[in-house]
Amino acid sequence: AIDLGISVTELNIKAETDKEVDYLVDEKIRSMRSSDKVVIDSRTAFHWIPESFKVYLDLPQEIAKHRVLSNLQSNKTRQASEKEKTIDEIYEKMQERLNSEQKRYWDLYKIDNTKKEQFDLVIDTNKNNLQEVVEIILKEYQKWLSN
Repeated sequence: AIDLGISVTELNIKAETDKEVDYLVDEKIRSMRSSDKVVIDSRTAFHWIPESFKVYLDLPQEIAKHRVLSNLQSNKTRQASEKEKTIDEIYEKMQERLNSEQKRYWDLYKIDNTKKEQFDLVIDTNKNNLQEVVEIILKEYQKWLSN
């Protein structure tokens, strides 16, 4: 979205009518499949790289909207691409984005990226701070590697 000079929400709206947007993103993810030591933040990588260690970072939307607002206030690059300024605008755009993505991923690939059982690890990022999340992931990843 930043590369195109538009917001994430605008990119999602574009993707609703232009399947090429998702295909390009998904091809980029698939190309990373053979990479060593890579971390991917993606809503569909679990599907494209099924042999990977898959982590779902869970956070209630009510809390997420406050984190997004805080990030927007401190991130100049993101401020330039995102238009939302109030917590209500942010929440509305978050919901639009999630709904758009879920519909597209189902229509394109018949996947539901919200099914937590598809992941090796689910972490509640509301109950765990950043350091705890990192520690949990590293510990569980080491266990996963030894299996």
